[in-house]
Amino acid sequence: MNLQFKPLEATDVDKISPFYALRPNRTCDSVYLDSFIWREYYQVKYAVCDEKAVLFLMEKDGEPFSAMPVCKEEYLPYYFQKLVDYFNQVLKKPLKIFLADEEAINYLKLDPEKFLIKEEEDLKDYLYDAESLKTLAGKKLHKKKNHLNSFLREYEGRYEFRTLTCSDRADVLSFLDEWWENKVEAAEFVRQLDYEVMGIHDILKNCHLLNVRMAGVYIDGQLKAFTIGTYNPYEKMAVIHIEKADPGIKGLYQFINQQFLIHGFPEELKLVNREDDVGMEGLRKAKMSYYPIDFARKYGVIQKGF
Repeated sequence: MNLQFKPLEATDVDKISPFYALRPNRTCDSVYLDSFIWREYYQVKYAVCDEKAVLFLMEKDGEPFSAMPVCKEEYLPYYFQKLVDYFNQVLKKPLKIFLADEEAINYLKLDPEKFLIKEEEDLKDYLYDAESLKTLAGKKLHKKKNHLNSFLREYEGRYEFRTLTCSDRADVLSFLDEWWENKVEAAEFVRQLDYEVMGIHDILKNCHLLNVRMAGVYIDGQLKAFTIGTYNPYEKMAVIHIEKADPGIKGLYQFINQQFLIHGFPEELKLVNREDDVGMEGLRKAKMSYYPIDFARKYGVIQKGF
């Protein structure tokens, strides 16, 4: 096996970005930034194969696993088999894939005698109609529109929505420290949040290399909310990786959510992926309250009988 995996670094973005959005995939993993944010948490390594695919090697609880190959749809079977061979022959392990997208699962039609496929129900991504989130029109989103209007009235003349650049790093880190201090969650979720915060620090440190979109809301000259996203041109989809706001300011989440989609994604935009709820009830309620039109379902794939 000639697969040479190396740790994912910010300098690799130009090398691996072209492989994304080559096939149908509506999950947040259809853009490179998700792998970058979680590279420390999952110890992400990658290999470029034949200039046609990117394969990943990751680790969770000391066990290696992979992701679906990042390549054109017609190359999926070949590079999936490459992963099987690498796991079996080099690692001497059965292949495990964590968070395989539904489109790849449907295309591969894996033999149920050889692979166990199980949906990861708590990790499905929420998908929204982009126009609905931009306008907040209609009865269903009336409450959100009210929150937004309340914010606009109360903070009139005091707020500024702004595209963020590398030079705004200090503002974001200062806001993030304050936000983190006020966060109390379940232990495992806190561990994940820790790595998410590390990922945000990494993005800000390397934002001159990463083609990310960032925006913030300043109130009385102080940053009170920020968001980070990426565009998937194949699906005409915005992926919102990070969205943090001062929870004490009513309507601020609605405002930054709406304005980022309007100003941060000038391309044609049909879908918005706001990622998963990691099985947390509070997050689930918040995401359902925007009335998703669909979900990007994800699956675990485990090789049998190895």
